[in-house]
Amino acid sequence: MQFTFKHTNFNVLDLQRSMDFYKEALGLTEVSRIENPDFTIVYLGDGVSDFQLELTWLKDRKEPYNLGENEFHTAFAVKDMKAALAKHKDMGCVVYQNPAMGIYFIVDPDGYWLEIIPER
Repeated sequence: MQFTFKHTNFNVLDLQRSMDFYKEALGLTEVSRIENPDFTIVYLGDGVSDFQLELTWLKDRKEPYNLGENEFHTAFAVKDMKAALAKHKDMGCVVYQNPAMGIYFIVDPDGYWLEIIPER
């Protein structure tokens, strides 16, 4: 039996703000959308892989999500780490750098950490 990765979900407080962040920071764009009176789900893709980021906006939610100690993350690979790091520093979203490992983390508007790693 074979299982394949499809998507990961982040719940967000401001859907447009999150979509704008993911487009600017990582080049992700909307692939599909599910509209409901109580919620909206938007799937974002990178245009290369089949994997998607699912953003769920619960329309009545007003308080930030409790992400615990935020010890989980989603990783993105990039060819030009130097340019990516410069871009993310300009955006003010770099939260942790590990030069010894050659990686760093950015944070989205809802506090989710995203690891940036060199493409191998």
